[in-house]
Amino acid sequence: MFMTPLIFHAIDFSAREVGSGLAVSALIGTVVRLLSGALLDRGIRCSWPVRGTTLLAIAADLILLQANSYNSYLLGQLLLGCAAGLYWPAIELAVPLSCGNLPSSRGYALVRSADALGIGIGTLIGTVAASLGVLRTVYSVEAVCMGAVLVLISLVPLQDGPPYRNLSANSPDPLGQRPRPMTRLPWLLPLLPVLLISVVATGILALQQSALPLDLVRGGLVRPALSESHSSALIALQLTLLVSLQWPVGRWLAERSVAFGLGLSLAGFSLGCSLIALSSLFENGTILVLAALLPMAFAQAAFLPTATEAVIEETPPEHRGLAMALFSQCFAISAIVAPLAGGALLDLQNNGLLLWLIVGGACLAVLPALSQLKPRYSVNGAIASKNSETHRLQPINPRPANSREAKN
Repeated sequence: MFMTPLIFHAIDFSAREVGSGLAVSALIGTVVRLLSGALLDRGIRCSWPVRGTTLLAIAADLILLQANSYNSYLLGQLLLGCAAGLYWPAIELAVPLSCGNLPSSRGYALVRSADALGIGIGTLIGTVAASLGVLRTVYSVEAVCMGAVLVLISLVPLQDGPPYRNLSANSPDPLGQRPRPMTRLPWLLPLLPVLLISVVATGILALQQSALPLDLVRGGLVRPALSESHSSALIALQLTLLVSLQWPVGRWLAERSVAFGLGLSLAGFSLGCSLIALSSLFENGTILVLAALLPMAFAQAAFLPTATEAVIEETPPEHRGLAMALFSQCFAISAIVAPLAGGALLDLQNNGLLLWLIVGGACLAVLPALSQLKPRYSVNGAIASKNSETHRLQPINPRPANSREAKN
């Protein structure tokens, strides 16, 4: 995704054509995410959407590898959007199911660390390919990686099926009583604060990829414009910080409440946005941009695993597939709205001062929503007891080792 604008700009695609393809990908992804979540709640195994993702992604890569027309480009982006829509709800739901005795919060921290490492390696491969003049080969690399995932998941399938379905009705539950199935929308209400916070946070992540590079190369009110190479170097530095911070920050926050982790994330985003806004007012403002990279990377490292864990804690297990789809929609909606709104504000003001002040203020505005967050459900679907609110929920092995243990 990061390399797509560069690849097709090089063959004389207009910015409008490139942007419309990315928008189509995001839009179709929003629809497929809901479909994937609904299928997961109906009992489809987590491995199947991921298998579908690999096949769709390979087809898209083969098309984009040789696409020279807008129609071919659009078809490739359409398939990539479908692949992403299938993938995210399934993989997010599979994490707590695969953790065993490891707390799901640590599982999410580990997965986010792998995500950050993959993004870093992909960026490095793209940079090398660009320097060699063969940037489009990144699609070949991605196709090979997707093939490897397909083979791996066929040999070692994901842990499937919500754990609560495998619990005996008579088994003791140290966290609380068994939840009653919730078939109507009230289950969604406790999730709304998480979604609200996620929309703000993912909006900032989208602006970091779209508005921030543009703000840097345009310059601020006083801050001079940076070259494209220097702007790219700053983005690469932020990715390096994210890769370095993701695991230690995620592991540290795994022992704390999701409200604490999300609050810390919002504070980091607000501080980083404020520093970027202030950089517009100084001739040496690039120093403030550099200073902003650390709290922004810390905030992202805190948000990604904590928000996903919050979805688990706030949602009954029979609706977690759809809940993960809704959470994933925050990323998709932000990928569409944030670049458009950010670009329009940059064009209107000719600098990013107002944009970053608004975004930083939005982080502070949603802080009261944190008071509504509390651990309502464990990973296995039990309703959390009151005294568990001060501790992170621990996983329970849903399957007894043998029938004798089940009888006991």
